[in-house]
Amino acid sequence: MTSVLFVVSEEGYWGEECVEPLETLSETDADIDVATPSGGTPVVDERSVDPDTVGEETAERVKEVHENDERLQNPIPVADADADMYDAVVFPGGHGTEWDVNQDRHARALLREVVEREDGGKALVVCHAVGLLAFTRDSDGGFLVDGRDVTGFPNEWEEDIVDDRDRMPDGRKLPYWVEDEVEAAGGDWDAELDSDASVTVDGDLVTARGPESSAAAARTLVEVLGTTPPA
Repeated sequence: MTSVLFVVSEEGYWGEECVEPLETLSETDADIDVATPSGGTPVVDERSVDPDTVGEETAERVKEVHENDERLQNPIPVADADADMYDAVVFPGGHGTEWDVNQDRHARALLREVVEREDGGKALVVCHAVGLLAFTRDSDGGFLVDGRDVTGFPNEWEEDIVDDRDRMPDGRKLPYWVEDEVEAAGGDWDAELDSDASVTVDGDLVTARGPESSAAAARTLVEVLGTTPPA
């Protein structure tokens, strides 16, 4: 059986970017666990459950899963997760990841270990969680993303969200812009802004641009893992 770990933010994950791959993988034979940086219940970004922002159908779906999925309600601390136990690790996005997941040394270790593993572990990193790549070193001390093709949340979109002092609508100061940091770490960035969705596969690393790419990202992960519907 395929085992997958979701590493979800306690500072505000984007609902669709977690729920879409979670539900897609739940329809296969995959066994799924959830982790958060401290082991507390993940927090959903309120904008991602706002019908005026994401539409009524998506808002209701995300709320239902967020409130009732036992895996999301009973996470383990990231520090307790063993990369060798999982065939894949999924990092849903959301601005909140910039304050916790992307800065967590255990999350960085999980990403490094699953991508470098000889038996072909996979990682799916979505939207703002792609910023994790800017802080993750490989086993030789270089940046894991150096020379890899990646997509993620682009500067062009960030400009429409933060003010000229990089403050979020809720007043929090955004610590960095994902595109800038990933490119500085050597990533070959292309968010494919002319496309409806953007998912990039480079070896064992799968990256996705944002919410509208969540479904395609989930399908891609299922394909690269070779998971099948349960009997």
